[in-house]
Amino acid sequence: MDDGRITAIGCELPGGRREIDARSLEILPGVIDVHVHFNEPGRTEWEGAATGSRAFAAAGGTLFFDMPLNSSPCTLNAKAFDEKHAALAASSVTDFALWGGIVPGNRDQLAELAERGVIGFKAFMSDSGLPEFPRSDDLTLYEGMREAARLDLPVALHAESEEITRALSQRFQQAGRCSVHDYLDSRPVIAEVEAIERASLLAREAGAKLHIVHISSGRGVAAALEARARGTDITLETCPHYLMFTGEDMERLGAVAKCAPPLRDKAEQQSLWEAVHDGCIDIIGSDHSPAPPDMKQGDNFFRIWGGIAGISATLPSLLERVPLERIGEMLATHPARRFGIEHKGQIAIGCDADFALVDVCEPWTMDAGSLVQRHRSSPYIGRTFPGRAVKTILRGQEIPSGTCGTLVKPTKRYYR
Repeated sequence: MDDGRITAIGCELPGGRREIDARSLEILPGVIDVHVHFNEPGRTEWEGAATGSRAFAAAGGTLFFDMPLNSSPCTLNAKAFDEKHAALAASSVTDFALWGGIVPGNRDQLAELAERGVIGFKAFMSDSGLPEFPRSDDLTLYEGMREAARLDLPVALHAESEEITRALSQRFQQAGRCSVHDYLDSRPVIAEVEAIERASLLAREAGAKLHIVHISSGRGVAAALEARARGTDITLETCPHYLMFTGEDMERLGAVAKCAPPLRDKAEQQSLWEAVHDGCIDIIGSDHSPAPPDMKQGDNFFRIWGGIAGISATLPSLLERVPLERIGEMLATHPARRFGIEHKGQIAIGCDADFALVDVCEPWTMDAGSLVQRHRSSPYIGRTFPGRAVKTILRGQEIPSGTCGTLVKPTKRYYR
């Protein structure tokens, strides 16, 4: 290793200045989580990069992409980018990248965000839950995609139909239907499928590179794959909670499992697993989106903050059912390639020495005391996993032994 980069790989290499005993452990490239909400600056009490990055590192993570919301200000222009960059550089123990945002009225700011080094742009087709990050109507999205294409940066998209979800939500609440089950019914799979199909057409016409975040259903996967067959440059992301929990679990667990799109039925969950095994899912991101406990309470389930705290469960949730090589692809290699980071995501000469050392022979059960995140609440508490990361190395240094994270920018353009 030289300057944090891998210089040689082999079985009988000469000893270095420092050696790590990894016998009985599996060595994976450090996890790259392309989808987290650490909410800093402005809402650090929700999480913050200090606690969020440590929780991430404890689970094998070395590079996260922070979403443009729910920080305040949202990352919609160069000034907001600079504020977030300064905050994360001061507190993160892992490397990080920043998403910019597409909202009505900020198309002219996308170029300055690209100049700063954003990894891409995030947009919502349905209400984001924050008035300062409004959803993109079709024209805003199309024109934003055209500008993103000009800048050669991908667009990440929350794909749910606003027309369907808003109308059903209003109808149910006006009728006094405010339960978990009613919330599930207000966001049907068709809302996801329709939005993916519409967004794919817009992206294809705009020449944009599209990344669909947190696909929750097998039918959503099918819609994205059909768009790819028609020529859309599209990648697919799902999250561990869609693989580990169903709508029935949400009704049992309550607000701790609320998310959007919501958890689906067992048939859709099984279709997602099949897509993972078949290689149809490109990337798995945590969509870690915590909030203070008082925001996860209330009699009206529609008004409770939607977001799952899952930063610690991404790698462990895959160990039982997915081969290690495939895990490495979805959690490291594909994220680095899709977002143009040529020195991350692989154990290869010239790449950063980022590793997750994983014990796959020691089952463990997640409890609140084991969580490093700010609020010790998660739907995964009580879940037993077959293994976990026991040591994380960032650029050759064990975290958190004085390691300091830095901003990572796209270094090349590689797309599937």
